Amino acid sequence: MSGSQLFVGAIAGVLALTSAAPALANPKLVVDVATLKVYEQEDIFQRWYPASLTKLMTAYTTFRALKAGRMTLETPIVMSKHAASEQPSKMYLKPGASMTLDSALKMMLIKSANDIAVAIGEAVGGSEPGFVAMMNAEAKRIGMTSSNFVNPNGLPEPGQYTTARDLAVLALTIKREFPEYSAYFAYEGFTTGKKSYPNYNMLIGRFDGADGMKTGFICASGFNQVSSATRNGRSVVSVVLGADSLGGRADESARLMQMALTASPAGKPGLGQIAAYGETRDVTADISKQICSAQAAKVRSEGRDEAGRQKLLSPFIHEINRPLNFVSAQLIPGQGAKAADVDGQTSEAQGDVANVPVPVPRPVF
Repeated sequence: MSGSQLFVGAIAGVLALTSAAPALANPKLVVDVATLKVYEQEDIFQRWYPASLTKLMTAYTTFRALKAGRMTLETPIVMSKHAASEQPSKMYLKPGASMTLDSALKMMLIKSANDIAVAIGEAVGGSEPGFVAMMNAEAKRIGMTSSNFVNPNGLPEPGQYTTARDLAVLALTIKREFPEYSAYFAYEGFTTGKKSYPNYNMLIGRFDGADGMKTGFICASGFNQVSSATRNGRSVVSVVLGADSLGGRADESARLMQMALTASPAGKPGLGQIAAYGETRDVTADISKQICSAQAAKVRSEGRDEAGRQKLLSPFIHEINRPLNFVSAQLIPGQGAKAADVDGQTSEAQGDVANVPVPVPRPVF
């Protein structure tokens, strides 16, 4: 029996452990990777827009293709006209530009490039719809019981939803099944040789033991983050959905992981022991009005320091007092990026903490 089958079996046995939870609270949980013990959880069955957390499933589906031998990390990923037309955040590559799958994964997971996610999907699945079908098949296979994907990048589109519980299942499965690809989620940034891009995950290099995974943001979802950390032989994964800012999601992720890494597992339920709860779990929450209002933007602006960097309140997050470590992610020789290689006004960043950007609203969903 494979590691993924063992994991599916571990979470399949759901016991009658129910609890009441307020409607539309911000979903969150933190779980131990080895034992599946859940140290804290709230509204984990509430349907939520994944935003760029979708790219975790894109990566997992791609890893499965690598495992099956259908492609290698050196396989060329070619930018199609369709992929190049995706909205930011993106790499702004011309149709026909190509890169290795290795470089494409770095661009997708570090910069959260939507054009690259579609290009990967087209290469793996033959077409974007073909890849999306693969994503949903994989989600069902590993036990993501309340998730549906309609694109590989998480841009706003009806019918794309997940839950904090399902995202934890996905993150745990990636860490258990594909430890050889763990570095893709932990890089501090990448460079094309002409331009460098820092990771949007503000815990990488700043929270002791942080080793991944992915952030996401659209108006409808708020600021989402799946994080992982390892200390003293223990690994945990946290999920935070619907935070009010980049700093807020980092602070809450740090709190959850610090607690789980230092608390006793005694009396904690297993992930598979938590039965579905919540009256609104079949309705996808939309918090656009709270997140993308003028007042919310004002509050986020006031949460920056004199240098325009997002303030972090967590005592468990520290500054990086050294240059960031950038890995190489370049085009295949002979291919080039569009001359106007800028990050657009709808990227996940403007302002930084050690050059980590502050998100601004993306297209309203």
